[in-house]
Amino acid sequence: MSDFLAPKQRITVERLLSVGSVGVILLLWQVTVTLQLVPDILIPAPRKVINCFFVIIAEGYKGNSLLTHLLDSMARLLGSFALVIVTALPLGLLCGANTRISAVVDPLVEFYRPLPPLAYYTLLIIWMGIENSSKVTLLYLAGFAPVYIACTAAVRKIRQDFINGAYTLGASKRQVFWHVILPSCLPDIFTGLKTSLGVAYSTLVAAEMVAAVSGIGWMVLDASKFLRSDVIFVGIFVMGVTGMLLDWGLRMLEEKMVPWRGKE
Repeated sequence: MSDFLAPKQRITVERLLSVGSVGVILLLWQVTVTLQLVPDILIPAPRKVINCFFVIIAEGYKGNSLLTHLLDSMARLLGSFALVIVTALPLGLLCGANTRISAVVDPLVEFYRPLPPLAYYTLLIIWMGIENSSKVTLLYLAGFAPVYIACTAAVRKIRQDFINGAYTLGASKRQVFWHVILPSCLPDIFTGLKTSLGVAYSTLVAAEMVAAVSGIGWMVLDASKFLRSDVIFVGIFVMGVTGMLLDWGLRMLEEKMVPWRGKE
């Protein structure tokens, strides 16, 4: 039925559905707490979580403000993500275009990609210590594979007649890359970037498990030791909202750089 609606009407309906789904979840949450279907120590009341949020904003948690915890986590996450962009993206494009280089790199990526991050985190700590370097490296390794694989696959599925047509019109290799290959790969590149950011963010909690004294992931894990479910919920909501904002930022950038996506 939505196909018969005007674009503005369809967007309005979709927003109402999104707000409605969130409202239903909040209502079920409140009903569950009111009827005491689950102990408060497991699922705190919404008001208790809101109060805890404002207390943490005002007083901080374990000596650090909420902003400090968030900024420390974002520094680890975005630092590793920047390294992924400057390494996995060009390497993936290169391996997609050159099967010999791909034959060297692919086995290494495919070997470590299925490994759980905690499986090699202990090695990173032994090699690099317990400071941020080991945490950033863990997030980097978690986010590297999705971008590399997306870039490699994107290059390999480009139609050869597009490239031949550009050469026929007198384009150089550099012009073919910047005006044919890269634009054709951008949709898949952004898919890989969004996947990479999500994987790295989900690994952030594991990275902050060992010898950390700040960070949203650490705050959640520390609160779990004392059964502070309200603090846990606050941390989860902060991570969820932050993740949505980061994804929204990538989507906005994608709309600017790939305006043709979905309109083929």
